[in-house]
Amino acid sequence: MSAKSARTQLRVGRLVKAHGLKGALKLELYTDDPDGRFVRGAEFTLQVPESSPWHGKTVTVREFKWMNSHPVVFLDGIDDRTAAESIVRAILWIDQDAAAPVVEDDAWYDHQLVGLDVVRDGEVVGRVTRVDHFPAQDLLGVQLAADDREVLVPFVKAIVPEVDMSAGRLVVTPPAGLFEDLPGDDEPRPEAGDEADAGS
Repeated sequence: MSAKSARTQLRVGRLVKAHGLKGALKLELYTDDPDGRFVRGAEFTLQVPESSPWHGKTVTVREFKWMNSHPVVFLDGIDDRTAAESIVRAILWIDQDAAAPVVEDDAWYDHQLVGLDVVRDGEVVGRVTRVDHFPAQDLLGVQLAADDREVLVPFVKAIVPEVDMSAGRLVVTPPAGLFEDLPGDDEPRPEAGDEADAGS
């Protein structure tokens, strides 16, 4: 389950370091289906600084494998460690049109999620106001209807088990304390007039 930060492209991974001497690169994954996404021949757009020799270029997957539980990719034209190190830290994007609907069945664009009602135990408790993207997971900013606070909800299946676009809502099962104030937290501060009254 993930949110897409662009309307036309989907971020799927980041090249974190060179691996070995034959051009392999370790990946940080932003997709739920790396084995389906990094297939031979898959082409990715690179997000790199303008000063990088890779700026404006694309790369094509030659091979994808798991090494000691780490995802590793080989790219066409990158055949040694020096070439691999020149592309480290690049973020990989794929065009939306190239994303198979089945593979990304549980991914949505930010603009689709913002504005959805947030339903808990059958009751609307708030509304999605924004989506924040982090390497570990995406977070949904939810404006609570009860007290107008915003809480950040991890956008993972365990906490957001259902997204129903046709109904304009998503279902949440937040852990204790995520939506409710914990003791001693966020207690309302007395108004200046209240303090004066209390001291009189």
